[in-house]
Amino acid sequence: MVDLDRLARERTDLSSEQIAHLHLLTADWTLLSDLSFSDLVMWLPTWNDAGFVAAAQVRPSTGPTVYPEDIVGMFAAKGRLREVERAFHSQRVVHNRMDPDSLLPVGTEAIPVHHGNRVVAVIARRSGLSPREAGELERTYRVIADLLFQMTADGQFPHQGMQDSSTPPRVGDGMLQVNAQGVVTFASPNARSAFRRMGVMSDLTGRLLEHEVRRLAARTGPVDEAIGVISSGRGAGSVDVEVGDVTVSMRSIPLITARVRSGALLLVRDVTDLRRGERALLTKDNTIREIHHRVKNNLQTVAALLRMQGRRLEDPSARAALDESVRRVSAIALVHETLSQTDADSVEFDRVADRLVAMVADLGDGVTVVRDGQIGTLPGSIASSLALVVAELLQNAYEHGLQAGDGGQITLAADRRGRRLQVSVIDDGAGLPPGFDPESHARLGLQIVQTLVRDDLKGSLSWEPGAQGRGTIATIDLVIPGR
Repeated sequence: MVDLDRLARERTDLSSEQIAHLHLLTADWTLLSDLSFSDLVMWLPTWNDAGFVAAAQVRPSTGPTVYPEDIVGMFAAKGRLREVERAFHSQRVVHNRMDPDSLLPVGTEAIPVHHGNRVVAVIARRSGLSPREAGELERTYRVIADLLFQMTADGQFPHQGMQDSSTPPRVGDGMLQVNAQGVVTFASPNARSAFRRMGVMSDLTGRLLEHEVRRLAARTGPVDEAIGVISSGRGAGSVDVEVGDVTVSMRSIPLITARVRSGALLLVRDVTDLRRGERALLTKDNTIREIHHRVKNNLQTVAALLRMQGRRLEDPSARAALDESVRRVSAIALVHETLSQTDADSVEFDRVADRLVAMVADLGDGVTVVRDGQIGTLPGSIASSLALVVAELLQNAYEHGLQAGDGGQITLAADRRGRRLQVSVIDDGAGLPPGFDPESHARLGLQIVQTLVRDDLKGSLSWEPGAQGRGTIATIDLVIPGR
């Protein structure tokens, strides 16, 4: 899919700062489209002055579209878009109305987009509505749309940092208009419903909105100063107003006429259920992290008890068996420790791998253990199994691949390409014994590895001689589960 950034860089001479301004505008121009009941297309002048290229488009949710097909990427040669060219060269909004008092375009209108001292784009506006008598709500929408389009032409819209909410209110959620003094001049039905849920039963029109919102917010506790700035329309931004169990998100967009603030558009949305869900998810995440933390602590306690028991044993084989158990428990504890430190159900596995490498390197005997390549982030569902498999293979390379006292090197190598992952444990020791068959090998460690790779990781495990017949390479090949 062709996007704005690519088209701007390949087809125009716009700077990075100018392109960033266009991104800021398109991030918020659904508001313009909905208020104007119009399809909007952003046309960029090409670098060679041959014409314009369509870099972005948006359809209104408040009316029918006139562009059912995607036209992004379309080129219009010079002379094809008369209104767009007039707006670009005159640096003024080009209207196309039946009479001066009409608020509904009868054709294409064009709005130049100013940034600095230059017109960097032109927005073509076209409505699918037929001329008719509009109600108060529709007329208010169109008046505010014309104000915002003029602000765009003057380089005063969008405001920096205006899109500071992941779930900003939209026009249909609820809309208020206040004058320069902060008095409500219009309130849509949905906006009145949102305030009614907060306890305002009377009409908001003619009342000072900041006073009403401060009075409501004070019921819950100290009033954030941002609430006053936003509700009065003095500044652009968003704020949540909490009254008891009800939460309403409020967004302010100052309206500027002749470079003087003439009022503000305020969008409101009842986000009570949304915020309740977010808090529930946060509580769930904290609970899961606490569970991982406690599991890690319990596993470390088990490992410590096994280690203490091992010191009391005189039989070398029994002590070695307990040491292997300690290592396996410690490997699983590493994964739970990592999961307890993150908000997501995923593990930055390179951190775990480094700890596993260090555990084997601490065994001494002149053995060097290194890691090569990045494994990256893995789902928690496979991280524990992979950690245990890697720990077993590293330990196997140390105990059986290298000759005791002769030193050597063990490498944990990773090759990740998208969801495909290969992890290899490579040693430069004596190599595989003649007739080695991992399927029939009696050692518990390799049996655990085979089972985990096959059943938990849904992957494969292969063994082969190292370079020039020296050493051994054990490779795990798997596909990382997708969400």
